[in-house]
Amino acid sequence: MSTVERHRLIAQAVQEAGTATVAELADLTGASDMTVRRDLDQLAAQGVLERFRGGARTLLLRGDEPPFALRTHEAVDAKRRIAAEVASLITDGETVLLDSGTTCLEVARLLRGRQITVMPLSLQAIGVLGDAPEPTALLVPGGRPRAGEGALTGPLTLASLSALRFDTAVLGCCGLTAGDGMTAYDLDEAAVKKAVITSARRVIAAADGSKLGRTAHAYVGPSSVVDILVTDTTAPADETDALENNGTTLKIV
Repeated sequence: MSTVERHRLIAQAVQEAGTATVAELADLTGASDMTVRRDLDQLAAQGVLERFRGGARTLLLRGDEPPFALRTHEAVDAKRRIAAEVASLITDGETVLLDSGTTCLEVARLLRGRQITVMPLSLQAIGVLGDAPEPTALLVPGGRPRAGEGALTGPLTLASLSALRFDTAVLGCCGLTAGDGMTAYDLDEAAVKKAVITSARRVIAAADGSKLGRTAHAYVGPSSVVDILVTDTTAPADETDALENNGTTLKIV
Protein backbone atom coordinates (compact mmCIF):
# COMPACT_ATOMS: atom_id res chain seq x y z
CA MET A 1 0.00 0.00 0.00
CA SER A 2 1.39 3.40 -0.99
CA THR A 3 1.75 6.25 1.50
CA VAL A 4 -0.96 8.23 -0.30
CA GLU A 5 -3.40 5.32 -0.17
CA ARG A 6 -2.57 4.67 3.50
CA HIS A 7 -3.16 8.33 4.36
CA ARG A 8 -6.49 8.26 2.54
CA LEU A 9 -7.56 5.10 4.38
CA ILE A 10 -6.49 6.45 7.77
CA ALA A 11 -8.22 9.80 7.24
CA GLN A 12 -11.42 8.09 6.11
CA ALA A 13 -11.40 5.72 9.09
CA VAL A 14 -10.87 8.53 11.60
CA GLN A 15 -13.53 10.68 9.95
CA GLU A 16 -16.13 7.90 9.93
CA ALA A 17 -15.45 6.61 13.46
CA GLY A 18 -14.70 9.97 15.08
CA THR A 19 -11.62 8.55 16.81
CA ALA A 20 -9.19 5.71 16.17
CA THR A 21 -6.21 4.28 18.00
CA VAL A 22 -2.79 3.61 16.52
CA ALA A 23 -3.34 -0.13 17.02
CA GLU A 24 -6.68 -0.04 15.18
CA LEU A 25 -5.17 1.87 12.27
CA ALA A 26 -2.18 -0.46 12.13
CA ASP A 27 -4.56 -3.43 11.82
CA LEU A 28 -6.53 -1.60 9.13
CA THR A 29 -3.55 -0.67 6.98
CA GLY A 30 -1.17 -3.52 7.73
CA ALA A 31 1.52 -0.99 8.66
CA SER A 32 3.62 -0.90 11.80
CA ASP A 33 2.66 1.20 14.80
CA MET A 34 5.66 3.44 14.13
CA THR A 35 4.57 4.04 10.53
CA VAL A 36 1.01 4.84 11.60
CA ARG A 37 2.26 7.32 14.23
CA ARG A 38 4.32 9.04 11.55
CA ASP A 39 1.30 9.09 9.22
CA LEU A 40 -0.86 10.63 11.93
CA ASP A 41 1.72 13.33 12.62
CA GLN A 42 1.81 14.20 8.92
CA LEU A 43 -1.99 14.25 8.59
CA ALA A 44 -2.30 16.39 11.73
CA ALA A 45 0.21 18.88 10.27
CA GLN A 46 -1.99 19.11 7.16
CA GLY A 47 -5.10 19.83 9.26
CA VAL A 48 -6.78 16.56 8.31
CA LEU A 49 -7.17 15.28 11.89
CA GLU A 50 -6.15 15.96 15.51
CA ARG A 51 -3.54 13.84 17.28
CA PHE A 52 -3.86 12.60 20.82
CA ARG A 53 -1.66 10.17 22.72
CA GLY A 54 -2.19 6.74 21.16
CA GLY A 55 -4.45 7.80 18.30
CA ALA A 56 -6.32 10.58 16.51
CA ARG A 57 -9.74 12.20 16.32
CA THR A 58 -11.58 13.89 13.48
CA LEU A 59 -11.71 17.69 13.19
CA LEU A 60 -14.88 17.57 11.11
CA LEU A 61 -18.36 18.25 12.35
CA ARG A 62 -21.18 16.60 10.42
CA GLY A 63 -21.53 18.35 7.07
CA ASP A 64 -18.13 20.06 7.22
CA GLU A 65 -15.93 20.14 4.15
CA PRO A 66 -12.94 17.76 4.20
CA PRO A 67 -9.60 19.62 4.19
CA PHE A 68 -8.00 20.49 0.85
CA ALA A 69 -4.97 18.31 1.67
CA LEU A 70 -7.27 15.29 2.01
CA ARG A 71 -9.43 16.07 -1.04
CA THR A 72 -6.36 16.16 -3.30
CA HIS A 73 -6.09 12.38 -2.79
CA GLU A 74 -9.77 11.61 -3.44
CA ALA A 75 -11.12 10.49 -6.85
CA VAL A 76 -7.86 11.55 -8.51
CA ASP A 77 -8.40 9.64 -11.77
CA ALA A 78 -11.95 10.96 -12.13
CA LYS A 79 -10.83 14.54 -11.48
CA ARG A 80 -8.13 14.26 -14.14
CA ARG A 81 -10.63 12.91 -16.69
CA ILE A 82 -13.03 15.70 -15.83
CA ALA A 83 -10.25 18.29 -16.14
CA ALA A 84 -9.24 16.96 -19.56
CA GLU A 85 -12.82 17.24 -20.80
CA VAL A 86 -13.17 20.77 -19.40
CA ALA A 87 -9.92 21.84 -21.04
CA SER A 88 -11.16 20.46 -24.38
CA LEU A 89 -14.26 22.68 -24.13
CA ILE A 90 -12.12 25.83 -23.89
CA THR A 91 -10.96 27.25 -27.22
CA ASP A 92 -7.89 29.35 -27.93
CA GLY A 93 -8.42 33.06 -27.44
CA GLU A 94 -10.95 32.71 -24.63
CA THR A 95 -10.90 34.59 -21.34
CA VAL A 96 -11.32 32.02 -18.56
CA LEU A 97 -12.25 32.38 -14.90
CA LEU A 98 -11.03 29.40 -12.88
CA ASP A 99 -12.63 28.61 -9.52
CA SER A 100 -10.84 27.17 -6.49
CA GLY A 101 -10.87 23.49 -5.50
CA THR A 102 -9.02 20.31 -6.33
CA THR A 103 -10.72 19.58 -9.67
CA CYS A 104 -10.16 23.13 -10.90
CA LEU A 105 -6.51 22.78 -9.89
CA GLU A 106 -6.26 19.85 -12.31
CA VAL A 107 -7.79 22.09 -14.99
CA ALA A 108 -5.14 24.75 -14.26
CA ARG A 109 -2.39 22.24 -14.98
CA LEU A 110 -3.87 21.55 -18.41
CA LEU A 111 -4.28 25.23 -19.29
CA ARG A 112 -0.58 26.07 -18.93
CA GLY A 113 0.76 27.24 -22.28
CA ARG A 114 -2.69 27.54 -23.89
CA GLN A 115 -3.51 30.68 -25.87
CA ILE A 116 -5.95 32.03 -23.29
CA THR A 117 -6.29 34.71 -20.64
CA VAL A 118 -7.02 33.08 -17.28
CA MET A 119 -7.79 34.37 -13.79
CA PRO A 120 -7.52 31.68 -11.08
CA LEU A 121 -9.27 32.10 -7.73
CA SER A 122 -6.92 30.04 -5.57
CA LEU A 123 -3.31 30.33 -4.47
CA GLN A 124 -2.62 26.80 -5.68
CA ALA A 125 -3.82 27.50 -9.24
CA ILE A 126 -1.98 30.83 -9.29
CA GLY A 127 1.16 28.89 -8.36
CA VAL A 128 0.60 26.43 -11.22
CA LEU A 129 -0.05 29.17 -13.79
CA GLY A 130 2.39 31.73 -12.40
CA ASP A 131 5.23 30.59 -14.65
CA ALA A 132 3.09 29.42 -17.55
CA PRO A 133 4.85 29.87 -20.91
CA GLU A 134 3.46 32.19 -23.53
CA PRO A 135 0.89 32.63 -24.97
CA THR A 136 -0.97 32.11 -21.66
CA ALA A 137 -1.86 35.45 -20.04
CA LEU A 138 -2.40 35.38 -16.28
CA LEU A 139 -4.63 37.76 -14.32
CA VAL A 140 -4.30 37.71 -10.52
CA PRO A 141 -7.28 38.87 -8.43
CA GLY A 142 -7.20 40.47 -5.03
CA GLY A 143 -8.63 38.77 -1.98
CA ARG A 144 -7.97 36.94 1.25
CA PRO A 145 -7.09 33.21 1.06
CA ARG A 146 -9.14 30.87 3.21
CA ALA A 147 -6.90 29.15 5.75
CA GLY A 148 -5.96 25.66 4.62
CA GLU A 149 -7.84 26.06 1.34
CA GLY A 150 -6.09 28.82 -0.58
CA ALA A 151 -9.42 29.93 -2.08
CA LEU A 152 -9.57 33.71 -2.50
CA THR A 153 -12.58 35.40 -0.91
CA GLY A 154 -13.69 38.75 0.46
CA PRO A 155 -14.36 42.27 -0.89
CA LEU A 156 -11.20 42.47 -2.99
CA THR A 157 -12.03 39.24 -4.78
CA LEU A 158 -15.60 40.39 -5.41
CA ALA A 159 -14.31 43.74 -6.72
CA SER A 160 -11.95 41.96 -9.11
CA LEU A 161 -14.80 39.86 -10.46
CA SER A 162 -17.21 42.79 -10.84
CA ALA A 163 -14.64 44.73 -12.89
CA LEU A 164 -14.19 42.01 -15.53
CA ARG A 165 -16.15 39.81 -17.92
CA PHE A 166 -15.14 36.35 -19.07
CA ASP A 167 -16.07 34.01 -21.90
CA THR A 168 -16.06 30.93 -19.67
CA ALA A 169 -16.09 30.25 -15.94
CA VAL A 170 -14.97 26.83 -14.70
CA LEU A 171 -16.79 26.40 -11.42
CA GLY A 172 -16.32 23.84 -8.67
CA CYS A 173 -18.99 23.03 -6.12
CA CYS A 174 -19.51 21.24 -2.84
CA GLY A 175 -23.00 20.10 -3.73
CA LEU A 176 -25.27 20.14 -6.77
CA THR A 177 -28.84 18.88 -7.07
CA ALA A 178 -31.68 19.67 -9.45
CA GLY A 179 -33.90 20.67 -6.53
CA ASP A 180 -31.54 22.56 -4.22
CA GLY A 181 -29.20 23.89 -6.91
CA MET A 182 -25.52 24.60 -6.34
CA THR A 183 -24.27 24.92 -2.77
CA ALA A 184 -21.01 25.49 -0.89
CA TYR A 185 -19.78 24.89 2.65
CA ASP A 186 -18.55 28.46 3.21
CA LEU A 187 -20.69 31.62 2.94
CA ASP A 188 -17.81 33.77 1.66
CA GLU A 189 -16.98 31.19 -0.98
CA ALA A 190 -20.64 31.03 -2.01
CA ALA A 191 -20.57 34.81 -2.52
CA VAL A 192 -17.54 34.45 -4.79
CA LYS A 193 -19.24 31.71 -6.83
CA LYS A 194 -22.29 33.94 -7.31
CA ALA A 195 -20.02 36.71 -8.59
CA VAL A 196 -18.26 34.22 -10.88
CA ILE A 197 -21.59 33.27 -12.44
CA THR A 198 -22.48 36.93 -13.01
CA SER A 199 -19.10 37.66 -14.63
CA ALA A 200 -19.14 34.86 -17.21
CA ARG A 201 -21.06 34.25 -20.42
CA ARG A 202 -20.79 30.47 -19.99
CA VAL A 203 -20.51 28.39 -16.81
CA ILE A 204 -18.92 24.95 -16.86
CA ALA A 205 -19.27 23.05 -13.58
CA ALA A 206 -16.52 20.51 -12.91
CA ALA A 207 -17.64 18.06 -10.23
CA ASP A 208 -16.98 14.38 -9.59
CA GLY A 209 -19.96 12.14 -8.91
CA SER A 210 -19.72 12.46 -5.12
CA LYS A 211 -20.83 16.11 -5.36
CA LEU A 212 -24.11 15.32 -7.13
CA GLY A 213 -27.13 14.69 -4.95
CA ARG A 214 -25.37 16.45 -2.05
CA THR A 215 -26.45 19.75 -0.48
CA ALA A 216 -24.24 22.01 1.64
CA HIS A 217 -25.59 24.91 3.70
CA ALA A 218 -24.48 27.97 1.65
CA TYR A 219 -26.70 28.56 -1.37
CA VAL A 220 -25.08 29.64 -4.65
CA GLY A 221 -27.89 29.42 -7.18
CA PRO A 222 -30.32 27.14 -9.03
CA SER A 223 -28.92 24.32 -11.13
CA SER A 224 -29.95 26.24 -14.25
CA VAL A 225 -26.94 28.57 -13.76
CA VAL A 226 -24.77 25.67 -14.98
CA ASP A 227 -24.60 25.56 -18.78
CA ILE A 228 -22.41 22.44 -18.94
CA LEU A 229 -21.74 19.90 -16.20
CA VAL A 230 -18.68 17.69 -16.55
CA THR A 231 -18.78 14.74 -14.15
CA ASP A 232 -17.80 11.08 -14.01
CA THR A 233 -19.61 7.77 -14.24
CA THR A 234 -20.16 7.52 -10.47
CA ALA A 235 -22.71 10.35 -10.63
CA PRO A 236 -26.22 9.14 -9.67
CA ALA A 237 -28.30 8.67 -12.83
CA ASP A 238 -31.50 10.08 -11.33
CA GLU A 239 -29.68 13.30 -10.46
CA THR A 240 -27.98 13.70 -13.82
CA ASP A 241 -31.31 13.08 -15.57
CA ALA A 242 -32.99 15.74 -13.44
CA LEU A 243 -30.20 18.24 -14.08
CA GLU A 244 -30.43 17.58 -17.80
CA ASN A 245 -34.17 18.15 -17.67
CA ASN A 246 -33.46 21.53 -16.03
CA GLY A 247 -31.46 22.58 -19.09
CA THR A 248 -27.87 21.65 -18.16
CA THR A 249 -25.79 19.92 -20.84
CA LEU A 250 -24.07 16.82 -19.43
CA LYS A 251 -20.60 15.52 -20.23
CA ILE A 252 -19.91 12.23 -18.40
CA VAL A 253 -16.34 10.93 -18.57
